[in-house]
Amino acid sequence: MRKPWIVGVLLAGLLLGACGDPASSPEASPPAPAVPGGTGPSARTTHQGAAASPGAVTPAKAPKVLYLGDSLAMENQKVLGRLLRDRLHARYTSAPRSGTTLCDYLEGTGAKSLVPAGDKAAALVRSLRPDFVVLQFWGNSWGYTPCMDGITYDKQRGPYFQRYEADMKRLTDQIAEAADGTSRPRIVWVLQGPDPITPTRVQRVNALYEARARASGDLVADAGRTVSAKAARYTWTQYLPCTSYERAHPTYCTRPGSDRTALHRDDDYLHFCLAATTTTPKPCPVRSPGIQRITREITRVVAEHAG
Repeated sequence: MRKPWIVGVLLAGLLLGACGDPASSPEASPPAPAVPGGTGPSARTTHQGAAASPGAVTPAKAPKVLYLGDSLAMENQKVLGRLLRDRLHARYTSAPRSGTTLCDYLEGTGAKSLVPAGDKAAALVRSLRPDFVVLQFWGNSWGYTPCMDGITYDKQRGPYFQRYEADMKRLTDQIAEAADGTSRPRIVWVLQGPDPITPTRVQRVNALYEARARASGDLVADAGRTVSAKAARYTWTQYLPCTSYERAHPTYCTRPGSDRTALHRDDDYLHFCLAATTTTPKPCPVRSPGIQRITREITRVVAEHAG
């Protein structure tokens, strides 16, 4: 269902915030089917693995997973941690920051960065020694974070992509150097879903993620595909047909009469949390089909490569 968008209001109210009610705590997810195949100063969650779900694939060694990103990662972080712990016994740490982009997690950005020194990607790699670093960034295109030096997609498209590509390589190099001769963590670049305002932008950003993964021997999780129509990967939609998992767990099939489920709220085309966006970024406090789809795909990719 398409709606007219008031771009200025959306950018101010949605892109800078994250989904969630500060007074609420996330609901527990129902059991999920099996998947085939130390902390920084303000890292949000670090957990030892819990007992695996029946039939879950458990690697011989519990993987350590670090999850970084912007407001999409902020709303996803608890659901992803729960899936990774339940299915893989993963030791999991998340330190997302709403409104950020890749350059915020680079060391050497100083006061321009929205991320403190202890939560930079390299700093967390040095302290945690993760096996996987999952990076989920929409591709800050509106000039909110100072480290982009005012480069925005709408005014400087060429420099925007050049800068974003360069930051991908710098971040990859800093993560590799932080391993300090030990086994280098695999980076998982999370591909994003459709954007109704700049559909070609997010398509190009995803292509850069894929190229960077190929160049450095890293991984891609096409989570954006799970929140896209089968025949229209980059066409935005608010509703999709329910999956078999969502039908089996009716909370996730929001319109069972028509066998369709909501990915977004009526007033938020970007986030997948079905609770209202708040001024205080928090993990999503309600069960949300889009978040479940995205985090299940990330978990699947980590599981395939966790040994």
